Parts: sequence; C-alpha cells; structure tokens
Amino acid sequence: MKSEKKMINKDFMLYLIGRMVSDTGSTIQMMIMPLYIIDIGGTAATIGIFSFLSFLPTLIIYPFAGVLGDRLNRKTIMVVTDLISAGVIMILAILAYWDMLSIGILLVAQVIIILMNGLFEPATRGMLPQLVDQGEATRSNAMVSSMRTASIMVGPVMGAALYAKFGIVMVFIVNGVSFLLSAVSEMMIAYKFTKVKSRSGIIGIFQDLSEGVEFIRSNRTIGLLCLFYLANYMMLQPIFSVILPLLFKMSLKFSDIRYGYVQMIVILGGLVGSIFVGVLFGKDGELRKPLVWGTGFVSAAMMLFTALILPGSISLLGKDTFLFFVSLAGALCLLSISSAFIIIPIQAHIQKETPIQYMSRVFSMMGLLSRGGIPLGALIYGFTLERIALHNTMFSAVLLMIATFTGIIILLLRKTEDLKESNESM
Repeated sequence: MKSEKKMINKDFMLYLIGRMVSDTGSTIQMMIMPLYIIDIGGTAATIGIFSFLSFLPTLIIYPFAGVLGDRLNRKTIMVVTDLISAGVIMILAILAYWDMLSIGILLVAQVIIILMNGLFEPATRGMLPQLVDQGEATRSNAMVSSMRTASIMVGPVMGAALYAKFGIVMVFIVNGVSFLLSAVSEMMIAYKFTKVKSRSGIIGIFQDLSEGVEFIRSNRTIGLLCLFYLANYMMLQPIFSVILPLLFKMSLKFSDIRYGYVQMIVILGGLVGSIFVGVLFGKDGELRKPLVWGTGFVSAAMMLFTALILPGSISLLGKDTFLFFVSLAGALCLLSISSAFIIIPIQAHIQKETPIQYMSRVFSMMGLLSRGGIPLGALIYGFTLERIALHNTMFSAVLLMIATFTGIIILLLRKTEDLKESNESM
C-alpha cells in the first residue's frame, strides 16, 4: 500500500495538470500576439514594446514575489494569480469581440498578466518540495520540465490553428479557460500552510529579501549552483535565440520552414533530456554525475555545432544537402538535451538543501538569474558578433563554457569533500 501511494501522488498530479494547462494557454497567446498586433495596425516598435513588457515586470516583481511566497499561503497565491489572469484575459476576449480592443489596452493587460506570473512562479516552485518525497525531487522536477516542454511544443500549433480559423477572440477564450482550469486544479491540492512570523511593513519586506540573499551567499553549495545556473542560461540559451537566427537567415539563407523544423527539434530535445534525467537520476538524486555528464554532452554538442558552421565544413558538406541539415539539427538537439542534465538536477538539489521558509525567495532569485541571464548573454553575443565572425564567436564560447563549467564542478566537488571530512571528524 505504501509503494502504491508513492506511485500515485494525487496532489502532485493536480499540480502537474494545472501547470500544463496554463502553460499551454500562455504559449498559445504569446505565440499569436505579435501576429495580432501587426493585424490591428501595430509596427515593429510596438512588437518590441510588447516583448519588453513581457520581460521587465518579471524582473521587478520576482525578488518581492519570493518574499511573499515565503510569508503567505503558496496555494492561495497560485489560485488568486491564476484567477486574476483568467479575468484579465476574458475581458480582452469581450473587448475583442466588440471590436473595442486597442494596442494600449493590450499592453496594459500584458503587464498585469506578467506581474501575476511573476508572483505565481516562486510560489509554485516553493510548493513543489512539499508535495513530493525528498528522494523524488529530481524525478519530479524532470516531470515538471517535460510537461512544460510539451506545452511549448503543442501551444504554437494550437495557437496558429485557432487564430487562423476562429480569430483572436477564441485564442483569448482558450487561454482564459486554461487559467480557470489551472486554478480549479490547484484548489483541490491538499496543502498545509504553516504561518511563519514575519517582519511588518515595507522595511520588513526588504529585510526578508536581504535575508534570502544572505542565505544564498552564506551557503556555498547553493551559491555555486546558482552561478552554474546563470552560466548555463547566459552561454547556452542565446545560441538558440541569437546565433541560430543569424546563421539561418544571414549565413545559410535557409527558409523559414527549415528554421521552424529546427526549432521544433530543439524543443523536442528539451523534452527528451527531461525524460532522460528523470529515468537516469530520478531515484538517487545525485548531483555530481548529471552535472559531469551534462557538461560533457554540452561540450561535445557545442564543438560539433562549431565544427559544422566552419566555412570549410559548409563548403565540404554543402549547405543545401540533407546530410548537413540533419547534422546541424542533431547537434542543436544534443545541446538542448544536455542542458536538461544541468538545469533539472540543480533545481532538485537546491529544493532539497533549502529550508521551506526560504524556498520561494531562493527560487525567485533563480528565476531572476534565468530570466536576466538570457538577455544579458544575448547582449554579449550580439556585441561580439559585431566584431568577430560567427564561427569564431562560437569557438570562443565553447572554450569559455568548458572552463567555466569545469571550474564550478571542481569547486562543488571540493565543497562536497570538505563536508564529508567534517562529518567524519564529528
């Protein structure tokens, strides 16, 4: 009976269903919004503002969302933010149906939705360790990552079909309903909230925020893992958002269809990587092995990708050949798979090592690192590519990435050995 109970975790399944439904709806809307903005008279600048407003509010709210997630009932935060998001999106559907929806209203609504997501994310990350056994942390995070990746794959296809056949009103309705279903799913989760004594007022909030930062700073293992997390997002993710579009559009002059195929393969790689991590490392929850494997796989994938985009390789294989396209897509897929070997174990280990009262604050900082690391890395890649050829930029990135990841792993191993020696001496 005990093993059967572990296999069927009702609360975790409700948590997963809620996240997948709302993630699918959000992906549908985010994919369609740029097209809709153009259709109602928006410009490239308007799309740029929309993208900026999809990013900046999160960075502002994230640190304070972590404090609220540790002070308040995390389940309540998740339900309330989902219901507010659903209400805002349903209002957009009504306004669109009455032809009263303007770009200004759309931008204001986007800020509200992103702020709600910023409050939601640290709370939901903080709740997860309370729904599963500690030994299941890696597998649980792998399942969450797999579901989110599946949502990202399904969302654009559903969004394109809905928008083409029914228009923007149906897109809003589907997204609004997804948030409502997510809220209902979260309401059914059996979650026990223990109120903690907290400081009052604005000063108290900043003191709690400072306390969370100090916890990360004083815990060397968590600090190193956060650094690893940041390095991964800064060095790897801009390859997909900066290097790949430039390579396909400028150097290889590939069609948008080919670019779409590669994007789907990259997303599929993330899904496969999440499944592999759950299967291979879900039971023991070991940190060292997946990080070493992940660093090795990332290094191999980046070196293969760099070798393929060398002018000599493109000339030898022929940029329009099936062999070159498959090799390039395979290297990017491997890069996406190997990234999961780094991200998921880090999240699981930090969940195990962080006390519940700090959980949301720690994961709000991790969210800040991931969301801030990508644009920072993209900025660095962009300025570098202005001065250095694309293949030379990638070669430099490979060397820097290997040195950084290896250095952090060595420091983590030393920290682990120090802890073992300390425990043995006691």
